[in-house]
Amino acid sequence: MRRAGLVVAAAHEAVREAVRPGVTTASLDAAAARAIADHGATSSFLGYHGYPATICVSVNEEIVHGIPGERVLEAGDVVSVDCGAVVDGWHGDAAFTTVLDPADPLDLALSDATEQAMWAGIAALAKGDRLGVVGDAVEDVVAASGTTYGIVQEYVGHGIGSAMHQPPEVLNYRTRDKGPRLRPGLCVAIEPMLTRGSRATQVLEDDWTVVTVDGHRAAHWEHTVAIGPDGIWVLTAPDGGAARLADLGVTVAPWE
Repeated sequence: MRRAGLVVAAAHEAVREAVRPGVTTASLDAAAARAIADHGATSSFLGYHGYPATICVSVNEEIVHGIPGERVLEAGDVVSVDCGAVVDGWHGDAAFTTVLDPADPLDLALSDATEQAMWAGIAALAKGDRLGVVGDAVEDVVAASGTTYGIVQEYVGHGIGSAMHQPPEVLNYRTRDKGPRLRPGLCVAIEPMLTRGSRATQVLEDDWTVVTVDGHRAAHWEHTVAIGPDGIWVLTAPDGGAARLADLGVTVAPWE
C-alpha cells in the first residue's frame, strides 16, 4: 500500500504541475494517467462501477466525483482532484484542492480549513482509541475556524486495502457512536469535504458528479493512513506525514 500511495503522490504532483487557467480537466486526467502508468501501477478509479476516467476533477460547486472532460479551467476556480492507484492488488487513495490565481481569499480559507481538518483527523487517529475521534477532530477544526462551513455527511472516509472501499466508514462529524476500536493493521482514507454554504448535496444527471444544492463552492482533502504497531504512517504522503503531524504533536512511525 505504501508503494501505491507513492504512485498517488506522483500523480498528484503531475496534476499540480499541469493545473492552470486555460487547460481542460481532461488534460489533468491524462497527466495523472501517464504518471500512474510510468510507475507500473493502474488506476483504482477507471472502470470502478463504470467510472470513465483515471481521476475525479471537481470544480467550484462540485464537491466530489467530477468527471474530467472538455471543461476549460478559469482563473479563480476551486479545483479538487481525487486519485487512486493499485500496485499488486493494494490500493492508495488521496485528494487535494487548489485555487487558481487570482484566488478569492474565502476560497483559500475554505481549502485551508478542509486540509487542517484532514490533518487534525489524522492526528486524532494517532492519539485516540476509537475511530469516532476523526469526526470529533474535523468538527473541532470547523468550529475553531470562526466560519460557518458545511460538513458534507453523505460522502465520508473509508477503509482501504485490497479494495478501494472497505469497512469501516470514517465519518467527518461527531456522533454518539464512537465507532470501532483503533488497532494496528487498520488502514483508512480520511477525507473531509467542506462547503462555503449548506452541506446539502445532489447528484447531477451523469450519476457521478456531486454538487452543493445552494451553488456554494466546496473543497476536498484526503490521505490514506495506516496504523502500525508503533504508530501511524500516512501512506500517500511522500514523507509519511511527518512534517505536518510534528506540528500536531504526532511522530510518524513507519514500518517496512
